[in-house]
Amino acid sequence: MNQAIRNAWIAAIAMFALIFGALSYVQVVGADELKANAWNKRTLLQNYCNDRGAIIVGGTPVAESVPATESCKFQRSYTQPELYAGITGYFSRSYGVTGLEKTMNEVLAGSSDQQFLDRIGQLFLGNQPKGASVELTLDPKLQKLAYDLIPDGQRGSIVVTNPKTGAILAMVSKPSYDPNLIASQDPVAEQANFNELNKLPGINLNQSVSGPTGALLAPGSVFKLVDTAAALSSGKYNKDSELPNPAEMPFPGIQYKLPNYAGGNCYTRNTASFAFALQQSCNTPFASIALDLGEKAISDQAEKFGFGQDLGDQLKLEYAPSIFPRDLDQAGLAQSAIGQRDVRATPLQINLMTAAIANGGVQMQPNLIKAVRSPDLRVLDEPRPQALRTSTTPEISRQITEWMTSVVSEGIGRGAAVQGVQVAGKTGTAELGTGLNNSWFTGFAPANDPQVAVTIVMQGVDITTGAKLTSPNAKKIFEAVLNK
Repeated sequence: MNQAIRNAWIAAIAMFALIFGALSYVQVVGADELKANAWNKRTLLQNYCNDRGAIIVGGTPVAESVPATESCKFQRSYTQPELYAGITGYFSRSYGVTGLEKTMNEVLAGSSDQQFLDRIGQLFLGNQPKGASVELTLDPKLQKLAYDLIPDGQRGSIVVTNPKTGAILAMVSKPSYDPNLIASQDPVAEQANFNELNKLPGINLNQSVSGPTGALLAPGSVFKLVDTAAALSSGKYNKDSELPNPAEMPFPGIQYKLPNYAGGNCYTRNTASFAFALQQSCNTPFASIALDLGEKAISDQAEKFGFGQDLGDQLKLEYAPSIFPRDLDQAGLAQSAIGQRDVRATPLQINLMTAAIANGGVQMQPNLIKAVRSPDLRVLDEPRPQALRTSTTPEISRQITEWMTSVVSEGIGRGAAVQGVQVAGKTGTAELGTGLNNSWFTGFAPANDPQVAVTIVMQGVDITTGAKLTSPNAKKIFEAVLNK
């Protein structure tokens, strides 16, 4: 009998220890993980009707809580919704939280550690705690201009940054959507709207930085800036180097030949300087550089520009790291060197690469948050510019800038030229195998004192349409910034 009692006692103690351990894990160790779980809507539902902080651009809320019904005192409302949807995301009872609404949720909800004293004060006054506001670095006029430069029905993205600080001045994508449609308090309408929006894959994500479709794109010839930096860093090439420029590059054992563009000026000479090769965007000189230096040199330089690295924590948005493939054969390396094959990049990544060249080789941390303010307007956080990495040397950056300037003044990037200002740029055309292309422009101005870096990509366009929608649109953005 005593043994039976002893065993029952041991079993009871073990069960209490197990329950206590589970509670301790849930409340302490696993609390953050459970809060972040997409299936856990308890925190969202608990705070859904609260007075959430605003997301502000240029002094005006683009997302805010407005008075609603007696059953739910506040409703999330989005101003100019399509213009900012990729950044704000949505705050939905049924479908959760995305964008800054998700990544800045604790601040907007008023539950961050920084707001502890504010919460205590509000509780003493018998008030519901109020969230802090988040001010963005975006320029509302530039944001609107960039959005309008992408025709309706055209899939594309534009990113505008300050290369010296990393501040994001504009970041837009089309197609966009209205987050008000899925932040509704009418569950039937909310579900219908959500189902309709999801007929376009990835539409509720920011295509400039993330998502399974639309964001990771073949960069085409803008990737040749990586090859150029790798070549100059190797010590095997300099500003006076002459590069082989055959009309086609054959490979042993296969029928495939890598060509230069048949409609361009690359066919006019068998060798090319760096300046000419970049001006005319010749393929074979940069493929030959990659084969000479090897995959590791190109891959390492791509990493120095940020390929393969997740910037979600710095950016406060979901981010898809850009890709340079590995274990390539000769043909694969040659194709990858011109931004084709399996090379994939986000528009923001190409902008950061360009901004690093503009900033003397130093890549600044991309920043979307200007300030976080409590309800009484005290500054809780004000991010300062920070260097993210050194991508190349000042000397190499100056040399690449000189060649990029000639792309705009003498080469195929003439559409981006601004009267009285030196503009540095690079165009790119990534073939999609359907007769259509992803058309790119990336550059900065003024070349001798960069104030703005602009990256534009238009997806699924023909050569003529791409030329009209990239370099000339970059010119309009340069002029808008420099004429302020």
